[in-house]
Amino acid sequence: MAVRGYEKALGLLRTLPRVCLYNIAPIPGSNKRSKRGRGQHGGDKHGAGNKGSKARQNYMRIGYETGNWPYYLKFPFEPYYLGHHLKRQYPPLSLGQLQLMIDTDRINPKKPVDLVQICNSGLYKINPQCKHYGVHLTDEGADNFTAKINIEVQWASEPVIAAVERNGGTITTAFFDPPSLFALTNAKKFLESGEPIPKRMIPPEDAISYYTDPKMRGYLADPDQISWDRLVLAQKYGYTLPKIEEDPDYEMLTFRKDPRQIFYGLEPGWVVNLIDRMILKPTDPELKEYYKG
Repeated sequence: MAVRGYEKALGLLRTLPRVCLYNIAPIPGSNKRSKRGRGQHGGDKHGAGNKGSKARQNYMRIGYETGNWPYYLKFPFEPYYLGHHLKRQYPPLSLGQLQLMIDTDRINPKKPVDLVQICNSGLYKINPQCKHYGVHLTDEGADNFTAKINIEVQWASEPVIAAVERNGGTITTAFFDPPSLFALTNAKKFLESGEPIPKRMIPPEDAISYYTDPKMRGYLADPDQISWDRLVLAQKYGYTLPKIEEDPDYEMLTFRKDPRQIFYGLEPGWVVNLIDRMILKPTDPELKEYYKG
């Protein structure tokens, strides 16, 4: 006797387990999986991510660090950079570059050379707003330096001093405060402003020892001690010190600024009128005392 269809179905239900989430499946073909591209958004980003700098350029910005903890978060305090924004900076100028300026008539060695002449050459620039305090004369090209000059810089080492004095020249290290530097770096603009020439301030406490040291040819050092150290340095480096007393350019080589003076030939407090070619000098006794003191 043939088994009916419903009886067969009831027999299967008696043996099969209950219908649960773990034993059911969707109808074949009901779910169609979309094709996943290279990127997260269906391949429309071409592996460049979603927004941000990486999606707009093919390189990371300078200083960018991947990960969740960059260096500045791992180490929020770094003693090496403590007070770095307050340190005085001295952009370098080599003796080789200085010789090139003289050979190409950018600098006249027959006159005293200071920051004004160096900046007017167009080959050297400083920015007092960036904590630049003047010229650092380096010894690069010292063997080829042959000029005889009277130069005033803000920082120099012993080999540089020896290279200058070996040729019969003189060198002075002098400090200038920021207002004086603004006037020296662009003298024409300052003189056209009609402001009185400021007086130079004394060096700060951490620099006073350098500018009073005769070995560094500081402008506040004893002249007699500087003459003695010139001879000592010549014996140390093994060259014969020229006698500047017998040199025909003796006056030019020994010409120095006053500790309060910033321009050669111009005193503090004077006002230079470039249009009328006049110099206005203060007459008030209090102003005279202020600019001299």
